[in-house]
Amino acid sequence: MDGGGIIRTPWVEPPAPGSATEVATGVLWARLPLPMVLDHVNIYALDEGDSWTIVDTGIHSKRCVALWQDLLAGPLQGRPVSRVLLTHHHPDHIGMAGWLMERFGAALWATRTSWLMARMLILDVEEMPTPQALAFSRAGGMDPEIYEARRTVRPYNFADTCAPIPVGYTRVVEGDVIRAGGRDWDVRLGGGHAPDHLTLWSRDDSLVISGDQILPGISPNIGVYPTEPEADPLTDWLAACDRLARHAREDHLVLPGHKLPFTGLPLRMQQLHDNHTGALDRLRDFLRAPHTAAECFPMLFKRRIDAGTYGLALVESVAHLNHLHRAGEIRRWRRSDDAWLWQMRDV
Repeated sequence: MDGGGIIRTPWVEPPAPGSATEVATGVLWARLPLPMVLDHVNIYALDEGDSWTIVDTGIHSKRCVALWQDLLAGPLQGRPVSRVLLTHHHPDHIGMAGWLMERFGAALWATRTSWLMARMLILDVEEMPTPQALAFSRAGGMDPEIYEARRTVRPYNFADTCAPIPVGYTRVVEGDVIRAGGRDWDVRLGGGHAPDHLTLWSRDDSLVISGDQILPGISPNIGVYPTEPEADPLTDWLAACDRLARHAREDHLVLPGHKLPFTGLPLRMQQLHDNHTGALDRLRDFLRAPHTAAECFPMLFKRRIDAGTYGLALVESVAHLNHLHRAGEIRRWRRSDDAWLWQMRDV
């Protein structure tokens, strides 16, 4: 990958709540709030003449419903939403999809994996942590105080922030060409942050809609979860970075799921790749002695991890450890408290 160039953003500020910024002819950028450290998500409206295609939707909450009503009456000019296009299955991207479908009879377009996971997770409501989730936390060496605080508390459920998604969707696959907003968009799938993550590359100008696959300033979370504790999403992530980087141009204007639109895509693709290969190198050195996944936080993230970010840090730490374990570079064994201890094989 050629990492030359400079990353720039044409906009210093995001659009105000309930408003939208035209980033190109027929393409509007809006922003919705999130109740977390990463406190926003970007959505995009593509002008279809008498209606709109919406890319990603925000979470389902009273505040977001009110902001959507402002958007529909204001920047979207009272025209209906005819199609909702999802980049991936995470709640901040799918939460309002069902609401828009019910209100307008909008069609839903997504990869099969995104649709299945979104629908399954919205329907899967858990009132208490599952035995598998608790075992995963113990295996990661979770801080005992945090573990005890979470052990008997209702976990977050997708249904808390996602409207139900009806049956019926249009499947999108690698290599499709989608007509939207007066443009033909090539479908290219990523991975690692979410399976079969959709990205759209305009054939008619320099626009790229990247969701969370390509973000400026931050790297998407690459995590392993109790649903698939032996997964290796980091391999998928690195492969996707290499695959998508082959299409990156300096003049591409990237419309990401978070932060600000930007140019300088070749350099950003190199940075996203290097961020995790650098973390792996630090991890190899750290694991000259045995450690749990939780003990790897300071070395991997180089910042303080508090209770609010602990879960995301744990799943990402496990992802890096699983990657090295799958490659045969490290070994693991159980500690008396069920935590895995990980260490390089050559020591």
